[in-house]
Amino acid sequence: MSIRENLATNLRRLCKDHASVSAVCRELRINRTQFERYLQGQTVPNKATAKLICDYFKIDEAELYQDHGAAEPMVPGLPPISESLFKQLIRPPSPSIAGGTYLTYFSIPGRTDLLMRSVTFVRREAELVTFRRVTGWSERRGSTWARARGNHYGVAISRLNWIYFSGINRRQTGEPSLISVQWAPISEPVLTGRAMLLTESGPAFVSVIMRQEVAISSRNAIRMAHVVKLDDPSVDQLVVGLTRDGVD
Repeated sequence: MSIRENLATNLRRLCKDHASVSAVCRELRINRTQFERYLQGQTVPNKATAKLICDYFKIDEAELYQDHGAAEPMVPGLPPISESLFKQLIRPPSPSIAGGTYLTYFSIPGRTDLLMRSVTFVRREAELVTFRRVTGWSERRGSTWARARGNHYGVAISRLNWIYFSGINRRQTGEPSLISVQWAPISEPVLTGRAMLLTESGPAFVSVIMRQEVAISSRNAIRMAHVVKLDDPSVDQLVVGLTRDGVD
């Protein structure tokens, strides 16, 4: 394929992991009409714009124009390492979680009066479950939660009745994160467990509570993704009770 066709194919593939092409354009601050020309293979970006796109998707410029239709190098008799690892990662059983929007609450070390509220978008495609977790999306100067921004993408897997959300932050340092939760033994459908996250003082293990929200738009959910006080009326009372009881 031509360079323009490779670019279009790669950009479409990269954008699939994001909420929408419009969201990508807003974050990149690139005109949507111009970006569509890249997606249609009509033109290629200049050097500065290409670097902006590569920094955003955390790829090298060579990968932006690479022909991914070519076979991955293999060791004779062995599958590609990436294929082997991915197959092991997503092997059955599939997580017992429905696709949708989940408000996700994290405890904050040393602050029992606060919670970090993120929003997790879960997507099911047959047996494959992927997710995107957003934290502190709309940065505010001088705020607490502006220092904990996150845009994690990854897969959810099930092992021994636990659901693991393994992801990579596509903003800032690109650090990994791991959340392990299971359905709480109560009548209400809520997931509780522990999370390994990067904080200002380094990696930390914190408590986490996830609950699906069916009557909320993606836009409103993202607006809620910031630090909240435990007595904030917008915080689900079940979450407040579980937090005070120390359930995880």
